[in-house]
Amino acid sequence: MVDRNAAGREAKPAVNEVERGAIRRFAEAIGETNPIYFEEAAARAAGYRSVVAPPTFPTTLRAASDLREGLLLSQGKHLLQAEQSFEYARPIVAGDKLTVRSKVAGIESRPTPSGPTDVVIIEDEGRDEAGELVYRSRQLWVVRMAPKHAPGELHE
Repeated sequence: MVDRNAAGREAKPAVNEVERGAIRRFAEAIGETNPIYFEEAAARAAGYRSVVAPPTFPTTLRAASDLREGLLLSQGKHLLQAEQSFEYARPIVAGDKLTVRSKVAGIESRPTPSGPTDVVIIEDEGRDEAGELVYRSRQLWVVRMAPKHAPGELHE
C-alpha cells in the first residue's frame, strides 16, 4: 500500500510567513479567547514581541505536501490522522518567517480486522530566519486500502 522506500524521504523545505490575521482567524476557529492571540498590546504586556500563535497553529503551515500527496493521498486509499504532537523551543509569533522541513520518520504495517493497515509517521521541524529551532511536530497517519465493492453495492 505505502511505498516502504519512502521511509527517510524528506520534503522540499517550505517557507511560511506567519501573519497576524492568520493567527487571529485560527484562534477564532478553535474558540480561543485569550487576548494574546488577538491583541498586540496584550501580547506585549505578557512579554511577547507580537501576537502569539495558539499551540496547534503549525497545522496551518505549508509543509510536506510533496510527501503526503504521493505517499498518503492516492486513489483507493483511506486516510486518517490518528495522532499529532508538538514540542516548542519558543512560541510562534506574528512576523515569524519559518522554514518547515518534513520527513517520513517511519512506516510500518499492522494487521487489522478489516485488512492490512499502514502507519506512517511524518515529522516536521520549523526554524526561524536565524536557523534557530522554533518547533517540532510529529504526525501519525493510518492508511488502508478502500474495500472493493461492486458498483452500487453498499459496504459496511
